[in-house]
Amino acid sequence: MAGLYFEEFEIGHTFKHALGRTITEMDNVLFSTLTMNTQPLHLDAEFAAKTEFGERLVNSLLTQGLVVGMSVTDTTLGTTIANLGFDNVQFPKPMFHGDTLRVETTVLGKRPSKSRPDAGIVEFEHRGYNQRGEVVCIMRRSAFMRCKPAR
Repeated sequence: MAGLYFEEFEIGHTFKHALGRTITEMDNVLFSTLTMNTQPLHLDAEFAAKTEFGERLVNSLLTQGLVVGMSVTDTTLGTTIANLGFDNVQFPKPMFHGDTLRVETTVLGKRPSKSRPDAGIVEFEHRGYNQRGEVVCIMRRSAFMRCKPAR
């Protein structure tokens, strides 16, 4: 598996995920319409032009989903059981069409599961940055992780 098992996570370790992702207009429109989010700030160029931003914003839930998704290969691919929750999700700066997202993840804590001896809970902090190095998304995520299989 590409992902790490519970025992392999080190508190304080930061992953600088290698892949970046430029968000396109199509990404934003498709995500917004698939999720039935009709907010004109994401879909209507004329409406958005009259706002303080002057153009459409990328749907923040798309940004959040990409931030988590871009972390999976290095952290939880094939080794996670489930996400348990997201806390303190913030979007300090907006993303616009054509912005490129980069992601870092820090392991904040971990503990063995009280109910399952083959699993543990890992708390991550995910941070998304635009191409100017500005934080565009920050959140905490608790993941239910598999322990290494007994040999």
